[in-house]
Amino acid sequence: MENYKQEFIEFMVDCQVLKFGDFTLKSGRKSPFFMNAGAYVTGGALNRLGEYYAKAIHDHYGLDFDVLFGPAYKGIPLAVATVMALDRLYGKEVRYCANRKEVKDHGDTGILLGSKLKDGDKVVIIEDVTTSGKSIEETFPIIRAQADVEIKGLIVSLNRMERGLTGTKSALDEIKEKYGFEANAIVTMEDVVACLYNKPYQGTVYIDDTLKAAIDAYYEQYGIK
Repeated sequence: MENYKQEFIEFMVDCQVLKFGDFTLKSGRKSPFFMNAGAYVTGGALNRLGEYYAKAIHDHYGLDFDVLFGPAYKGIPLAVATVMALDRLYGKEVRYCANRKEVKDHGDTGILLGSKLKDGDKVVIIEDVTTSGKSIEETFPIIRAQADVEIKGLIVSLNRMERGLTGTKSALDEIKEKYGFEANAIVTMEDVVACLYNKPYQGTVYIDDTLKAAIDAYYEQYGIK
């Protein structure tokens, strides 16, 4: 495994963003692991996170895009931190855009925060994690309703490597097939298991045999066939 992937996994654990236990996800699935980007709460953590995302975006999509779109709510700080990192690391000026959950009818009106979208804009979508693809179902029509843009791709922190809303393909593969753009992640759940299974990190074994069995059982039910 590349060093930066192990470093990023340990960073998620340090920030208590990646947790193990018993969780019910937005999709309704019950999972032995959970990722919550809302736990990045300090300037230092957000600085580092933005740089991980910026490097992943650069590697997968290059720098030929205009707008980084972060869906409400967790995508908003991700987008802000990452456009700052893109400027810092690559000298690339990218506008950030996000949506509101409700349309605002006074002052800065509309459904968008940050930059407006314009015809011809090239857009990368940024999220914390995609489990089933449900969030993109909500985000895609919002973007399309604003302007005639080109969506270059989606970048997430963690590919959970499980089936999407239909069929046996992964959520990220389903997104590519349905919407016509690439979907990539900084790390996969396979990377996480390889990094943490029966390997102490700062004196703690986060994935022991019991948890590994629970993860395996989860993938028997929801994993890519």
